Amino acid sequence: MSKPVQYGGQALIEGVMMRGPKSSALAVRLPNGEIEVTHQEIKPWSTNAFWKLPLIRGFVALIESLIVGTKALMFSANRAAGEETGEELSFWEMALTVIVALGFGLLLFVGLPTGSAHLLKAKVPGVILQNLLEGGIRLLVFFAYILIISRMKDIQRVFQYHGAEHKTIYTYEEGLELTVENARKFSTLHPRCGTSFLLIVVVVSIFVFAFLGLNPLWWRILSRIVLMPLVAGVAYEILKFSARHLDSPYWRWLIAPGLLLQKLTTREPDDQQLEVALAALKGVLESGQELS
Repeated sequence: MSKPVQYGGQALIEGVMMRGPKSSALAVRLPNGEIEVTHQEIKPWSTNAFWKLPLIRGFVALIESLIVGTKALMFSANRAAGEETGEELSFWEMALTVIVALGFGLLLFVGLPTGSAHLLKAKVPGVILQNLLEGGIRLLVFFAYILIISRMKDIQRVFQYHGAEHKTIYTYEEGLELTVENARKFSTLHPRCGTSFLLIVVVVSIFVFAFLGLNPLWWRILSRIVLMPLVAGVAYEILKFSARHLDSPYWRWLIAPGLLLQKLTTREPDDQQLEVALAALKGVLESGQELS
């Protein structure tokens, strides 16, 4: 018996992207009030079984999601602004965008915490304590970052679409008709959310980095960067496993912090935003590709 298909999505500028194993659909609310749905076939990076191995697949999925999500975000921004077509980034433009995004993330969540802990090594000596301090600072930086962006007016609207995406996924997973009325009653918090994944990444990094050496500073930073794919891979497996065992009180307790954090990254959507999210999921389901 085949496993049930798990659909996921991403909130965009006045839109939502929904993804299945073989296709995706991007729904955007145009300036005239209409909902435009664009279908795209998902082409896997490689058919090599190596990229599908546990721990490896998590990092691959992260990079792929970053690229696909950036393209969708750019497309939705242009269509929501009334441009006739979504802007298509060239290979080098996309590569530069991804490199800048990764660089900013590494600077904020690796360079800043590691450097800050290193400056305090005289007051907090010892490998374990130093690395735990670094992990604590990384956690605070992560929470502060989420809190700051959650207060931005434009981002709050995106977070409403984030909530609409989760409500739509719940409606489908409960086997209900994909209507606004059915979607309204569900929570905006979902255990497979990317917010939960990022929190797991931060927590896993604390345990992985806690036993690494301290000096010199360049080694501390480099070792974190080199091990980040492993950290992302472990976090991905934890997220997938916990999503399959939600009936376990133990796993529900473990995913609770991620759900609480989603209270910052999701907002209650209005009916029009739910319509957009529902249109995106219907677009994937009605493409027929997911049934082949």
